[in-house]
Amino acid sequence: MEKHCANWTLLLVLCGLLPLATQAGRQMPKLSDKKLCADPECSHPILIARALQDYYPQDCRFIHIHQGQSVYVYAMLKDRGNLFWAGSVQGSYYGEQEARLGYFPSSVVEETHALMPAEVEVKTDKWDFYCY
Repeated sequence: MEKHCANWTLLLVLCGLLPLATQAGRQMPKLSDKKLCADPECSHPILIARALQDYYPQDCRFIHIHQGQSVYVYAMLKDRGNLFWAGSVQGSYYGEQEARLGYFPSSVVEETHALMPAEVEVKTDKWDFYCY
């Protein structure tokens, strides 16, 4: 009986119907205490960038970016996190899926269109680094 249950569990995991342990739903370490945005809510994109290379995320705070993909940048982390930007990816690679939001190294993209100046300094909070 135990072997039978183990086989079903393995089958469900392999089919993606029973997720493995993930880092979703938990607080992750803060990358920075401040960020620069175009507005106090960080809801307007600062710029559009193009990915120079593929980027594979370290954990759930980060987004997967494919070379050539457009990235909408909403915030630039400051101080100890100044190497990371926050943004979203979407487009032909994801098809009809919703945009994905998260962090990525600024070094993997190049700016293609400046949209709004990043002049508003905003404090980060726990939700900026929470994994869903």
